[in-house]
Amino acid sequence: MSRSFSAPGRVNLIGEHTDYNEGFVFPAAIGFFTTVEITPRPDRTVHLESEHYPDTFSFPLDDSDARARHSWTDYAQGVALALHHSGYPLTGANLSIRSDVPMGAGLSSSAALEVSCGLALAAASGHAISRLDLARVCLEAENEFVGMRCGIMDQFVSTHGREDSAILLDCRSLEYRVIHLPASVRLVICNTMVKHQLAGSAYNERRRDCEAAARQMGVRSLRDVTAAMFAESSAALPARAQLRARHVIGEIERTERAAEALAAGDLTLFGRYMHESHESLREAYEVSCAELDLMVELARAQPGVHGSRMTGAGFGGCTINLVDAPYVNQFRREVAAAYREATGIIPGIYVCRAVEGAHEITT
Repeated sequence: MSRSFSAPGRVNLIGEHTDYNEGFVFPAAIGFFTTVEITPRPDRTVHLESEHYPDTFSFPLDDSDARARHSWTDYAQGVALALHHSGYPLTGANLSIRSDVPMGAGLSSSAALEVSCGLALAAASGHAISRLDLARVCLEAENEFVGMRCGIMDQFVSTHGREDSAILLDCRSLEYRVIHLPASVRLVICNTMVKHQLAGSAYNERRRDCEAAARQMGVRSLRDVTAAMFAESSAALPARAQLRARHVIGEIERTERAAEALAAGDLTLFGRYMHESHESLREAYEVSCAELDLMVELARAQPGVHGSRMTGAGFGGCTINLVDAPYVNQFRREVAAAYREATGIIPGIYVCRAVEGAHEITT
């Protein structure tokens, strides 16, 4: 008998490149999902197929020497291995995968794939895995098997998402606060439809820069550096590390303040923090690009927009915009037309709501 499991993508309202520095992030799970239909099989093999890719792949659960293939299948295989390493032995299964999470847009299609596969494999093997354990297993898969040294934000919000709410997550303690999103605004995501090739390698490079800065400043991570400490000792850092640290230290503080502003209903102040975040990501962390900057500029010129910034790892992908509900249709029409006129590219513009995290689909 088959069962189906679903996990959402996410958008990060503010708090970019802070999760792997043990700081704060403020994401929301959004209504794009990866769904896995799982059917048991009698052998110790997992077979993968997806409606989005022509290739299928099978792997034995007992292969301790498995290596990444640099394919979409790595995310599912990595999760299976991480589940086994974490004390969740699996049985063989066929997995059929479908997804409407935009690929390569910075909306965490990879985490949605990992979490949905992990939940399906665990449940089909008789394990009641906690949401936190599932997030940790999926992070291990991405860090150790796929080789992307991301933090836990994407996997955490895909498992812990809450309807009509964002999550202020402390990526060190994993304590979190659910903050309701005002009913008067919409989350509007603008997809530039570009993804520059250096994104993956540059992401890992920036993490190394941050770790080097923390070591030189004698702390565990940049989370431990206050603004006063940075002002006193930053001159001793190499120029590039100084820039990266400046963004991270400022962004951690901005994220806490922004979440408080949103909780208090101060959309103007929240939007100001969004703008500051984008400027820092462009100037200090150097992960924006011409298309993202243009999309933010176009959005900020529209009525009813409280804030706009790039979201995700950068070098393309999406912006997140906080827009008053009555202006959403005008925003979509005018931003899409202006972006197409400037670039020749038709953007994707999605009006999203925050949704619950991973779950089994029951009928």
